[in-house]
Amino acid sequence: MALDWYVVRVATNREDSVRERLVQRVKADKLEHRIPQILVPVERIAEIKSGKKKVVNRKIYPGYLMLQADLGEAGSEDQEDQSVWFALHETQGFGDFVGGGKEPTPMTPDEVEGILSRMEQSEDAPRLDVRIKRGDLVRITEGPFEGFDGSVEDVDEGKGLLHISVTIFGRATSVEIDHWQVEPV
Repeated sequence: MALDWYVVRVATNREDSVRERLVQRVKADKLEHRIPQILVPVERIAEIKSGKKKVVNRKIYPGYLMLQADLGEAGSEDQEDQSVWFALHETQGFGDFVGGGKEPTPMTPDEVEGILSRMEQSEDAPRLDVRIKRGDLVRITEGPFEGFDGSVEDVDEGKGLLHISVTIFGRATSVEIDHWQVEPV
């Protein structure tokens, strides 16, 4: 029995419902040993809106699911192999496998490890969602420099800090501001 990880296309914003249908179908058909895991790859992101920090789940790959499965051989006469293929393809919302050819292409162990570790790391410490990048023009909305416009010189994503060059009394001055205290111009 060879359990491999595969990527499956599904309708965007329907990943969770398709996953639930697949899990129910696998249980109903008693195929848990052939399809033990079905995941929607998500990471936890810390967002700050209106000065309040909120941790949300964001899909890493919208429109895709990961599933660990022993698919058997395509076109096999084995009844259980056919049941696996039927259970997957007849589930509402199931698209197709990612990868060329008639046979689905399994993910490499490095790809699987990368995605699973990214999910695990964000579970332990959600990363900050900093949507502003170096070179962007921003307006400071809070703090002692409120109302000043400037250019982002550097972004510290780990701390959520921006180094912004603002003009004060005709001189360019670098200030350090939290990313939630600015808005794009």
